[in-house]
Amino acid sequence: MSFQLRREEVLDGAQLSAMLEESPARAAQAILLAAGEGVVEAQALLGQILLDGQGIAQDQALALRWFGIAAGRGHLMARNMLGRCHEHGWGVAANASIAAQQYRIAADAGLDWAMYNLANLLATGRGVAVDHLQALALYWRAAELGHAKSMNLLGRYLEEGQVCPADLTAARDWYRRSAVGGDFRGQFSFAAVLADEGRIDEAVDWLEKALAGGNLNFLRVASQALLGATDPRIQGMAARFVRRCTDLQRV
Repeated sequence: MSFQLRREEVLDGAQLSAMLEESPARAAQAILLAAGEGVVEAQALLGQILLDGQGIAQDQALALRWFGIAAGRGHLMARNMLGRCHEHGWGVAANASIAAQQYRIAADAGLDWAMYNLANLLATGRGVAVDHLQALALYWRAAELGHAKSMNLLGRYLEEGQVCPADLTAARDWYRRSAVGGDFRGQFSFAAVLADEGRIDEAVDWLEKALAGGNLNFLRVASQALLGATDPRIQGMAARFVRRCTDLQRV
């Protein structure tokens, strides 16, 4: 069944995002209309649904174009997504140097996700020279803005004392905040801390959450780490992580 939205049915960005959850195909129509009417949030959303193929045929090159339009109008997440496209080769040849430039613009403007993505490049030397001090500063800024993934990586720097004094108490707190914030890696990190403290029941609870939300690459690495646990209940979680990997590979 096809249908059209009238001009007066153009919605704002928040309404369009909510509609995506309920009816992707109808939302895609509304997003197309709103993007054409110049709603910048809709232009950014159009880039995202084209990238994902959500309610519309996937077209990474066209997604890149709409991200560029929205970014040119000051939309920070669209600018971040331009960086993602260049980093991963979505609709354009992969170029981590260009990705870093895009991330830096959005990070300097205060976007936590761009801080996180730029920090990842700096920490690994992709497209830029390795700079752990700058990476740490960016993770810290993003963590203070509430970015759960950055909280976990900040905790890692503080735990290991890399380019900063080791502070296990602070590391533990950032892992906890990352876990509560919903990051599966943070949940795994916090579970490890709890296991070391002998709080096995709590550790298993957080491992369950990490298992439910983790992606394939994470689950593979995590399963190997769990095999080295001393507590049999923690070690026993490894088999469940492996089974979850198998399930995800079948999808």
